[in-house]
Amino acid sequence: MTIVTFLFFTGLVGFITWRLTRKDDHGTSTGYFLAGRTLTGGFIAGSLMLTNLSTEQMVGLNGAAFTDGVAVMAWEVIAGASLVLMALYFLPKYLRSGIATIPEFLERRFNGTTRSITSVIFILAYAGILLPIILYTGATGLAGILDLKELTGIQNDSTILWMTVWFIGIVGSIYAIFGGLRTVAVSDTINGFGLLVGGIMIAVFGLYAVNDGGIFQALGEMKEAHPEKFNSIGASESSVPFSTLFTGVLLLNLFYWTTNQQIIQRTFGATSLKEGQKGVLIAGVLKVIAPIILVLPGIIAFHLYSDQAGFRADEAYGTLVRNVLPSWLAGFFAAVMVGAILSSFNSALNSTATLFSLGVYKHWIKHDEANEDKVIRNGKLVGTFMAILAMCTAPFLAGQDSIFGYLQKMNGLYFIPIFSVVLAGFLFKRVSALAANIALIAGCSMLVLGYFVPPFTGLAQKVHDFHFLGLVFGALMLFQFIMSKVKPLPQDWEHKHSGDVDLTPWKYAKPLGIGIVVFVLVLYFSMADFSVLG
Repeated sequence: MTIVTFLFFTGLVGFITWRLTRKDDHGTSTGYFLAGRTLTGGFIAGSLMLTNLSTEQMVGLNGAAFTDGVAVMAWEVIAGASLVLMALYFLPKYLRSGIATIPEFLERRFNGTTRSITSVIFILAYAGILLPIILYTGATGLAGILDLKELTGIQNDSTILWMTVWFIGIVGSIYAIFGGLRTVAVSDTINGFGLLVGGIMIAVFGLYAVNDGGIFQALGEMKEAHPEKFNSIGASESSVPFSTLFTGVLLLNLFYWTTNQQIIQRTFGATSLKEGQKGVLIAGVLKVIAPIILVLPGIIAFHLYSDQAGFRADEAYGTLVRNVLPSWLAGFFAAVMVGAILSSFNSALNSTATLFSLGVYKHWIKHDEANEDKVIRNGKLVGTFMAILAMCTAPFLAGQDSIFGYLQKMNGLYFIPIFSVVLAGFLFKRVSALAANIALIAGCSMLVLGYFVPPFTGLAQKVHDFHFLGLVFGALMLFQFIMSKVKPLPQDWEHKHSGDVDLTPWKYAKPLGIGIVVFVLVLYFSMADFSVLG
């Protein structure tokens, strides 16, 4: 029954997506990479959420909650506040420029070299970090939910992992390479609804597995048994100590939701600023309630399984789903999970193709010969190559203590330098391309040295990894500010309106944004016990 419902729901989403997008324009850059600027608020919100809520979140963050409890919800509540900043500050500026990629904005703000450096950084990071992690966590979660060892009769973990990685990679590639951004966004929205419903069901069924007397009795039992798991203030030994909320955790969230090409590309396809803000803020509302499906199941799994010898944190979510759901619901949720996996994978692939085609091929390799057909065709070829590369490397991630922690650490290598240059470009009107280019290269170099090269690793290890990210970011911002005074542009940078998008704001954007921030503060501090800082 599980495998039948899984195949049925997976096929149903594919069919509905094909029906809704079969007449879309996939023959032009705007149509393929920006969905023809036809995305409305609902599609943007659904696509933002499902691109984010993949298995590196479902498996990884619940695994972190298994270890550290509710303190890891910091990733979610700060994300909600970051989306408010995206809607009110960054998005109007991006849409004013009429851009398709962050590197394209940096070219307009600085020069072509800045665009090329940033495009290459993004492409290398997606190929070497993001795509393999999505496939690995997806394969791990799917194998746990469907119990593929029992289903296939194959008992070798490595064989199961390789088979599942390639299945996910091939299906995801078909969506991204042949469909374009609107196909990605539509499938995201359909799967997003199923993921939210299914995720809440997991939490409810899990609570009843703890105590069949009801949800509140179960929560009370867990809080009494493990009070340390219900403190939003992370202790110094946790993965998110309280002090890091103001350095690396904050900066990683700000980059992810305001500058990360894989995430914000769907906002560039908005029909208007109003629809873009609506989609981003709806996603913000969903993020602040996301701990119900991204954190609570991990704590439930700790209560149920922590006494089992050798039980690993990253097994928590898949094991809980398999144990508490009826078989037909397990098949449905597995299909939704595959949708989430495909969403993140095909979004990263689509962004990689966009970055290469518009940022490298068109403006670097074949500037004079790059017609629309060649740009799109080469984007698809690069997407195919990146997909195969990721499928070949993903299984080698097996053995990481915490895949979510590994992801955040590796993300910092490129998040911090790029975010510093984008922010400096907005704030310092006379900062030059020279300063930005030095900051990009120096920032990546400092982080690589601090993470991987002795004796620099010793210096970085004297502070928490996230504090190290904050120090590097502060140094890059200070450098660019000084350069804007020492060697400035001859005049202030003028941010011109391209005329591509209506910039009339959504009238409820500011009130809703303020409401999200207030809710975040109330939620966080209502569960805070500062005594752990002691």
